[in-house]
Amino acid sequence: MPAPRLHHLNCGTMCPWARRLVNGDGSILANARLVCHVLLIEGSDGLVLVDTGFGGGDVRNPRQISLPFTTLVRPRLELGETALSQLRARGFDPADVRHIVLTHLDVDHAGGLPDFPEAQVHVWARELDTMLRPPLRERARYAIGSAHWAHGPRWVTHEFAGDEWLGFESVLVLPDGDAEILLIPLPGHTLGHTGVAVRRGDGWLLHCGDTYFHRDQVGTPPSCPPGLRVFQAIMQADGRLRHQNLERLRELARRHSGEVELICSHDPVLLDRAQAGA
Repeated sequence: MPAPRLHHLNCGTMCPWARRLVNGDGSILANARLVCHVLLIEGSDGLVLVDTGFGGGDVRNPRQISLPFTTLVRPRLELGETALSQLRARGFDPADVRHIVLTHLDVDHAGGLPDFPEAQVHVWARELDTMLRPPLRERARYAIGSAHWAHGPRWVTHEFAGDEWLGFESVLVLPDGDAEILLIPLPGHTLGHTGVAVRRGDGWLLHCGDTYFHRDQVGTPPSCPPGLRVFQAIMQADGRLRHQNLERLRELARRHSGEVELICSHDPVLLDRAQAGA
């Protein structure tokens, strides 16, 4: 059976200040560029999205995202960048999105959920539980996203029960589908944050979500522009766990570079490379 076709989408461009501090190049006076790297998987039984980026409701009503967030990351919020619009532009029926697999529930990852109300939404049970009963420090984070699940998504929660993938715990998301998609626990950015591994021919693509923000963080030696380093520290729910999982990803990149490609959500260079190679 041929491998499902994979598309790399940018479902939200963000333009914070100080490009050199965020992207690591250009002028400190220029706008930075961050993206929302979303995967679209064509399976025989329908379409699968890995994250959604921002949604149509965010474009029409930016206030539902919250002023502090939009002030900090300065999203462009263009209708043409939403997953819904990009699917239609490619000739797909949005109703054919049967499954959405989320790395976590931050607005720039789950903002498009209302655009696909019939899709099953797969998430680590810990992330959904944290959203429903957030600790004090995390209440503001999930309050920002509340408009994106007010429609009552069709949640499908997953627990990890002993399966392993290259040294990581894992769970198969769609056991009856032809697309082999795994959730990989990578808590730290949020308490229920996961990576999503997608079988691609003889190898794998691992979408690491917000475990890291810059490609060189999983390099040897690792490095990261200072602005991104500070932002990650501000946004992390558990810094110890995030750094532990980041180190595990570095080891994965060292040992399995020919078998696994790592990407993250917001690095524009990784997105550009993926789209050029598609």
